[in-house]
Amino acid sequence: MKSVCVYCGASPGITPDYAVAARQLAGTLVSQQLSLVYGGGNVGLMGIIADEVLRLGGTVTGVIPQALMDKEVGHIGLTTLHIVENMHQRKALMAELSDAFIAMPGGIGTLEELFEVMTWSQLGFHDKPIGLLNVNGFYDGLLTFLTHTKTQGFLRSNHLDILLSAAGPEQLLQRLRAYIPVQTRKWLDNKDL
Repeated sequence: MKSVCVYCGASPGITPDYAVAARQLAGTLVSQQLSLVYGGGNVGLMGIIADEVLRLGGTVTGVIPQALMDKEVGHIGLTTLHIVENMHQRKALMAELSDAFIAMPGGIGTLEELFEVMTWSQLGFHDKPIGLLNVNGFYDGLLTFLTHTKTQGFLRSNHLDILLSAAGPEQLLQRLRAYIPVQTRKWLDNKDL
């Protein structure tokens, strides 16, 4: 694992704990020599994590649509900034450039990115680890709902197992590094030992 895509809010949220967690994640990424891939914004948690990774001497790659650059929300001080035509290209390039995915607290855009990358994994388009940085239990309700979708027959256990969760960045990155891809798990389950 060399690069981690972080999905997070274009807002800082109502509690400073979210910004603290963004800075902690930035510090953990840099200390583990992992580069940050993110949506290229200079606002909210996106700007906080990018600024902190840069301040600590890490590498940051942003991917942002031209329309958002035109609104002056693009971060111009990044290691690399890719300006693309639309959101579809943005998400595809972010996924291509990343070895793992983390969703921090965020809104509809963050959730949409998280669910899309989970769907791509479920369909076998990639086999990269996906995690939730569950700051102050932010994602507890979502995890309960996903368990409900499983019990109602709309989500298989192995597809729910794709999503890893932890309250802190070091624990989450440890889980992401220990992740066994679905295809490998299938092979191990079927192998005669």
